[in-house]
Amino acid sequence: MDIPMNAKVYCQDKICGHTQAVILNPVSDVVTHVVVQENKAPHMQRLVPIDMIDTSLADKILLKCDDTALQGLPPFVEREYIQASVPRYLQAFDMYYLEPVVVPEKKIAVGKHYHVPGNELAVRRGTSVYSADGDVIGKVDEFLVDQDGGQVTHLILREGHLWGQKDVIIPVEEIDKFKESRLRLKINKEEVGELPAIPVNRIWP
Repeated sequence: MDIPMNAKVYCQDKICGHTQAVILNPVSDVVTHVVVQENKAPHMQRLVPIDMIDTSLADKILLKCDDTALQGLPPFVEREYIQASVPRYLQAFDMYYLEPVVVPEKKIAVGKHYHVPGNELAVRRGTSVYSADGDVIGKVDEFLVDQDGGQVTHLILREGHLWGQKDVIIPVEEIDKFKESRLRLKINKEEVGELPAIPVNRIWP
């Protein structure tokens, strides 16, 4: 099963959102959730369990639920509005002060909380991929996942520049460690170049 990023998500034959990230267990390499951003305002991002995916293709994902059920799933990003005091500097001409004065001013700050289950990681399309010798060799494009167990079998790496790009298929056994912002392989740049690759004809935003 191919889990594409930034792909259209359908809820009973109707487009209801787009994929934003996958949530996976870094120990077992098992994908547990897909993050779907809703098309409807306010465009919430939802945690969709992997077993709610009916079909996953190269450019779209079909869910087993309707869009109402999607809206009932837990949010991936939750915003918190906090009232905070920030300093405001009054100049001499403000309120007839003879010299600058600092006074507190109430403002609303917006904080974001990312809800990632347990000790799992959210891996997004565009995460930087490093070879064993420390070179940046590309970015995460997609994941290939076992249909039955939900385990990642291959990473699809987008390698190269705008012209002459290619997708490199990397077995999950060659992944050394990863965080949300970077992923490191066990093999060096030359060994990556020997892996199977697919030419890319489309421009990737």
